[in-house]
Amino acid sequence: MIRDLPAEITADLARARRLEWWTLAWMGSVVGVMWLVMGSSQAMKTALIEDVLSLIPAIVFLVASRFERKAATARFPFGFERVHSLASLIAAVALATVGAFLLFEAASALIKQEHPTIGLIRVMGQDVWLGWIMVAALVYSVVPPVILGHIKQPIARRLKDEVLDTDSMMQRADWMTGLAGIGGVIGVGLGFWWADSLAAGLISFSILRDGVTSLRVATAELVDGTPRSLGRVEIADDANEVIAAVRQRFPGAKVRLRETGRYMRAEVAGVPAPPSVDLQDIWPGDPVDQWRLVQISFVPEGGTLDPEFEVGEP
Repeated sequence: MIRDLPAEITADLARARRLEWWTLAWMGSVVGVMWLVMGSSQAMKTALIEDVLSLIPAIVFLVASRFERKAATARFPFGFERVHSLASLIAAVALATVGAFLLFEAASALIKQEHPTIGLIRVMGQDVWLGWIMVAALVYSVVPPVILGHIKQPIARRLKDEVLDTDSMMQRADWMTGLAGIGGVIGVGLGFWWADSLAAGLISFSILRDGVTSLRVATAELVDGTPRSLGRVEIADDANEVIAAVRQRFPGAKVRLRETGRYMRAEVAGVPAPPSVDLQDIWPGDPVDQWRLVQISFVPEGGTLDPEFEVGEP
């Protein structure tokens, strides 16, 4: 079902799509530079793989944003709003998978006591330590994600967009990877063989932690859990406020709330269904975000919700 969104939200969606195209272009150039100078450094390998995986959230966001506004069809009579939930799961799986894989790689290198070697290359007739070229590439790899992540975060909050939020976390992982990689390369140059793998391990742990959090949030949404806060596993404040507002409007009612993509839907039982409900009157929070609540349905008289159900439980 195509919904009319506020003009400012539509503008944010358009801006988010432009940012994701910029992400593919900038991070694609970072991947190319990192591949050229990677050598045998574990930290550089970690940074390169992480940069490649960081393209996935941008891609799935662009695909999801194209489909979620399509009209319902005979094969998909409820529309495509939940394609955004699926995209969120894909992005979270990518983030968690790369974190787990890279953490395993770094731990293996430390256990095996692998000593990376960073040699010399000829540049304009002069011998130059390859480590300096790696550091320059890593410095470049830090700049785009710092800028992109900073811009995306407030847009993700306004859009209540888990994919864009996961993408901004991936960008944070990108620049953390770059900084830790610089430390690892310099550490190897100073003779600390373990610095390279240790830096890769620290990077990987941070990526894995963010990935697991995003995965828990995406899973909760797909199994009709109460809406979670953006980037966190706790129930969202506006979800609790909506439940409280519906209970106040319909005393004695049992209420449960779920999220489909960006939108909230409430189900009410234990009270007679009114002729109509003004969603704007129900929404308790900032009127700017009222577009999120799109439906309040009433269980037919005599019907009940699960007697064991408790509102607000994860």
